Amino acid sequence: MNDLVLAAASYEKQKYYLEPKFQALPEAIQEDVRIICVTTAQKLGCTFLMGFHQDGEIYFETVKQEDDFNFDEIGAELEIKEIIRTQKELISALKVWYTVFFTEDGEQLKDTLLNQ
Repeated sequence: MNDLVLAAASYEKQKYYLEPKFQALPEAIQEDVRIICVTTAQKLGCTFLMGFHQDGEIYFETVKQEDDFNFDEIGAELEIKEIIRTQKELISALKVWYTVFFTEDGEQLKDTLLNQ
């Protein structure tokens, strides 16, 4: 399975990364993604990633330091569930955008819409 990272933020390195392939996303959506990644990384004290599975589903991932025995795995899962619950519109928009621009179905959809 080829997952694509959309964005990531590192609490330890105080860095944020947006995959260059996704620079075409509207700036407001890029800003929402940045806020989610940075605040979650800071809140959990880890590296936080958002990305797409090959089928267009969005995934969230936390990466902790190997020696971080205080990392709260359950709290991290609850935080991700909260993001999913509160950011439904953003997640839905990202899925549609990914489908249209990065999948074969999207190519067919674009052709259909342009031919109407």
